[in-house]
Amino acid sequence: MHIEEKTTSQKEYKINPERPKKMNAQQLELSHQIFKCRDHELEIGSKTYIMGVLNLTPDSFYDGGKYNTLDTALKHVEQMIEDGADIIDVGGESTKPGSLAVSLDEECERVIPVVKEIKNNFDSIISIDTTKSEVALEALKEGASIVNDISGLKFDRNIANVAREFEAGLILSHTSSRPEDMQEHTKYESLVENIIEDLESSIRMAKESGINDESIAIDPGFGFGKTAEQNLILLKNLREFCELGKPILIGTSNKSFIGKTLNAEIDARVEGTAATVAVGILNGASIIRVHDIAYMKKVSKMVDAIINVN
Repeated sequence: MHIEEKTTSQKEYKINPERPKKMNAQQLELSHQIFKCRDHELEIGSKTYIMGVLNLTPDSFYDGGKYNTLDTALKHVEQMIEDGADIIDVGGESTKPGSLAVSLDEECERVIPVVKEIKNNFDSIISIDTTKSEVALEALKEGASIVNDISGLKFDRNIANVAREFEAGLILSHTSSRPEDMQEHTKYESLVENIIEDLESSIRMAKESGINDESIAIDPGFGFGKTAEQNLILLKNLREFCELGKPILIGTSNKSFIGKTLNAEIDARVEGTAATVAVGILNGASIIRVHDIAYMKKVSKMVDAIINVN
């Protein structure tokens, strides 16, 4: 799935003023207060939820290879929960730009034993980060409650059917293509509007498959087929995505657009990540997917206090 490449300019990144808005802020607040994921209900608006990243891959951009054994993975999960993570997002296939797909068997071997042991040892919501319905199915069987699909059902539409069967939460993200070549597809006719339209299509597919309306969340897909400047524009205009009437997740943590903006290496992007988290929450994000749990928990708690003060 590629977005058509057309010549673009910065002024074209803006929302088309003629585009009808589906919901105003008050309607959104009143009609979408819950994100349902199996036996869990997240009260959207009550606080910002922290999704901790557990990468079980040797090649993830930030922490590849650190948690490749069951013991190190579970110790990291324990620390993330202690630091304030509400959700643990388990992934076994790198989606960084340029990465290649892994086989179904390899991805299952990486993630399923860990999902099972997290369920057995911790009282935490588990998310499976995958674009394969077979992986999602096995993870849900072992106790996962959310499927986090970076393709927004574009790579494997059957993910929606699997999620529906378990009444799982479904996070639909935008990407311009597969990780191996998505950074070759960064031209948009109108950046924000095109991504909103793409997410509308993903939501429509999910609902056609029978997914509960309150079990869908969206993610604009920071870093997935976007330039550094485009990621900044998305963050600045994040509130436009509220018109879709779904909880918004952002995954900006330590990504390359932060490094490019600050001229910072991978281990020196915590302040930049904190800035994106704060702006994201102020602009409507309900869930933040992050690596540095304790640090970002403080950031989100402070922003929540500002938003909710009388």
